[in-house]
Amino acid sequence: MVQKALMNPAPFVSVIMNCYNGEKYLKQAIDSVLTQSYQNWELIFWDNQSTDRSAEIFNGYADARLKYFYAPKHTRLYEARNYAIEKCGGEFLAFLDVDDWWFPSKLVKQVVLFSDPQVGIVCSNYWFHSERKKKRWLALKRSVPTGWVLDELLKSYFVGLVTLVLRRSAMASLEYLCDPRYHLVGDADLVIRLSIGWKLEYVGEPLALYRLHDNNETAKDGGLTDELKIWFADMARIESIRSSPNFSTIKNYFTYVEAMRRILKSDRSNALRLARSLPWGTPKLKLGAALLLPTSMARRLKN
Repeated sequence: MVQKALMNPAPFVSVIMNCYNGEKYLKQAIDSVLTQSYQNWELIFWDNQSTDRSAEIFNGYADARLKYFYAPKHTRLYEARNYAIEKCGGEFLAFLDVDDWWFPSKLVKQVVLFSDPQVGIVCSNYWFHSERKKKRWLALKRSVPTGWVLDELLKSYFVGLVTLVLRRSAMASLEYLCDPRYHLVGDADLVIRLSIGWKLEYVGEPLALYRLHDNNETAKDGGLTDELKIWFADMARIESIRSSPNFSTIKNYFTYVEAMRRILKSDRSNALRLARSLPWGTPKLKLGAALLLPTSMARRLKN
């Protein structure tokens, strides 16, 4: 009955697709939106000045719901996401990057969960798909908390951007949308700030697929530790986050990532100093092992 009330008339969903030279996988991503069983959507395509065939591929579709925008300048990813959000007309916002795709029932199974007006975030389980290994595996193999989940997100962040749907009015309640300084951690920052004042709901079924390949932004050494350092300093000024018993978990994760990065760059003296500052646990043991191994073997322990 709730689903019928939500679906007739169906709320309007804006699907945000940010692109920079995404021609390789773009068609599959677009097709996965077109085949959604939920049909009341628009696709906002923000072209961050691509130099490949991305624009040609996107503009080859005749569907009026597909809307193309060309960036006046090339920007960091989360500044570009803000520009795309400005173009959205939907009551709900969903995110799909050009190298990922959705299963046909994704939107219909998620939009219904916004029947509770306090829910601002809906996500789901999803698959990892490795291009190199030709394998896929379930991203979340444990139960996921729902409702007021700030502490749980700080302890172990579990939201995959490829599954994320947000209430537009929830985003409007924030002091700012995506932080334009970020290229890698912007979605986690956004969801954690939203979770202070809004509930999260979750679909246990995998509804999307996140593709792992050599050009994933998160696979590059492109400033993750620098962004985490900025994020940690900013969040330490927010009382509801700073006072969470799990906030120290974020700090320890940052320390682990920075120590591993230094090991891989053969800066083992500083890596050892950082490793010593961590409490006993798996991250400290992995760093200890990495410090004893050749760099080529230590790299396997990174993740």
